Amino acid sequence: MIKNPYEKLGKDAFWRTAVAQVSPLALDIYRKKWEIDPSWNIAAAGSCFAQHISKHLRQNNFNVIDTEPAPLNLPSEMHQKYGYSMYSARFGNIYTMRQLLQLAKEAFTTYCPKEIAWQKDGVFYDALRPAVEPEGLGTEEEVYTHRKYHIHKVREMFLNADLFIFTFGLTEAWIDKKYGTVFPTVPGSIAGVFSKEKHQFKNFIFSEIMDDFNAFKVLLHKNQSVKKQSKFLLTVSPVPLTATNSGIHVLSATTYSKSILRAVAGQAFKHQKDVDYFPSFEIINNCWSRGIFYQNNMRSISTEGVNIAMNTFINEHSHDKQEVNQKKISETKNKTTTYNQFEDVACEEALLENFLK
Repeated sequence: MIKNPYEKLGKDAFWRTAVAQVSPLALDIYRKKWEIDPSWNIAAAGSCFAQHISKHLRQNNFNVIDTEPAPLNLPSEMHQKYGYSMYSARFGNIYTMRQLLQLAKEAFTTYCPKEIAWQKDGVFYDALRPAVEPEGLGTEEEVYTHRKYHIHKVREMFLNADLFIFTFGLTEAWIDKKYGTVFPTVPGSIAGVFSKEKHQFKNFIFSEIMDDFNAFKVLLHKNQSVKKQSKFLLTVSPVPLTATNSGIHVLSATTYSKSILRAVAGQAFKHQKDVDYFPSFEIINNCWSRGIFYQNNMRSISTEGVNIAMNTFINEHSHDKQEVNQKKISETKNKTTTYNQFEDVACEEALLENFLK
């Protein structure tokens, strides 16, 4: 006779057996909701951490599409500098759900963002992806010409995706007061000029992000064929905020932001059959790890942390179900870079630290 419903639960339901007695290198936390077919076209987007996801999936022979590949004459070590080979199109980092919805509206509706040609030192930048042309473009017209081609390729990506992977990054954003345009970074950080009259800080709340995600899904499925309706896999970036404009301590702001994003992902996962959630946030942040998955700045993710998270995902979706090679993972331990050294991801948000006085 069962005295208590907890008697029927497995070891993964109890903290002691699921966390305290398990090495952070072997945290058995993820169970896939459905199989990823080897033939599926996978599209990936999101905040800085999402670059690791794209890279590792490609290295493990997942079919990650790229509708804007780098020119053949551009050396591979220069791809990231110009926004190539990072995601499934050349849109750079997408930190907020509103930013992704905005991109989808450009691809599938008559929506056209206004006044997005930012200027600096006599050259122009696309305000919605300011880092992909580090030297800028010669004229404002060039910005819009390049963007028209880019959106054509984004539409192609959306239409061909069987699985769309999105990494939630931030709740905080900067928007244009008049037009509602959402930017990936504050005007004046990479290019453009910040104006209190034109620009407004926005900290998205749960309902807004949930509504934006659902609107994005509807818009995508409406334009895809009936036989090709994307599934979705959500993650939350474990990377803390570089800086906050919320008026509270950056640690509290980070906790608030990540909690909201995790709640949105959890709600979608629980109630929508075509949405899975991968717990990269929990893998990196679990207290048992004691911060070993972070670099010395306590913000950037170490090589070992990335490998642990991605091998957890890849092992769960491997068709031969091979165990993760813990020896190979352990070899990366203590090989993290030091503070202010080169990071292997491009991140506009990290540039905010330049304004620290």
